[in-house]
Amino acid sequence: MFASTFAGLVALATIVPGALAACNRTALLEFADAYVFAHENGCQVSNLENIAENFTYVENNKTHEITSGIFLNAFVIDHRHTIADDVDCATYTELIITKNASGASTPHVIGTQIRHNPDDMSVYLIDLLVSGPGSWLFNASQTLYWAQRENWTLIDEGKRDTRAALKTAADAYLDMWSNKSAVDAVPWGTPCARLEGSAYTGNGGPNDSCKPGIPTNNNQAPNSHRRYVIDPSYGSIDVMCIFEHLANAPDSHEFRMENGKLRYIHTITLANSAVVRPRPIE
Repeated sequence: MFASTFAGLVALATIVPGALAACNRTALLEFADAYVFAHENGCQVSNLENIAENFTYVENNKTHEITSGIFLNAFVIDHRHTIADDVDCATYTELIITKNASGASTPHVIGTQIRHNPDDMSVYLIDLLVSGPGSWLFNASQTLYWAQRENWTLIDEGKRDTRAALKTAADAYLDMWSNKSAVDAVPWGTPCARLEGSAYTGNGGPNDSCKPGIPTNNNQAPNSHRRYVIDPSYGSIDVMCIFEHLANAPDSHEFRMENGKLRYIHTITLANSAVVRPRPIE
């Protein structure tokens, strides 16, 4: 059941009829704005326009009715970051939340891929991960602290890495758990900083590295069922997947590349830090 369910999810994320021409980037970003507005106001799917008849809502790698999910809540958004893939008609949005609309503490970090039909731009899939207290290295306030100090601005057109280069880099990184040779295939940059949950491998300095804490056991189960959103204009790629070696934990890794090298990595992993001992990243 597990394998068949996620084979279907990957198919939803990758098989898009007619995805040959560029999608309307403005429409992609407008729906992403509406999605964020829904989080801010506790809206339901009826408040989101242009939903496809075959719409699927997936929260933490499980299919739900959207009316039973995180949208029941209204939040204050402390940090929002969105990239748009105008080839595969998709967006990825990272949200960091410390309180709800009433001011009560409700810490979450949410990563969301939204996928559109290219013919009419209707939304057929909202696929999101919602982390909270107990998730892997979770501390929303600390995540917010580091995220606000990073620079994910638009990259000049002549300096952008290709879609293929971004995907190759992300796949090499995620292959490290199951393939020792992948370590050398990752385009490590200096400086580079990884925000793993709330733990940061750098301090904002020129010698920051993303290598601390990378797996030394390269014979583990793979990171599978990968779904991609790629935006070369921001040097960014998000990959949602399943960390099979962490009891099939839902996971998101977003990467930023500059001049062919990794600059930032953000992770959301829904493994229980109280059950699975986090590896040291210092």
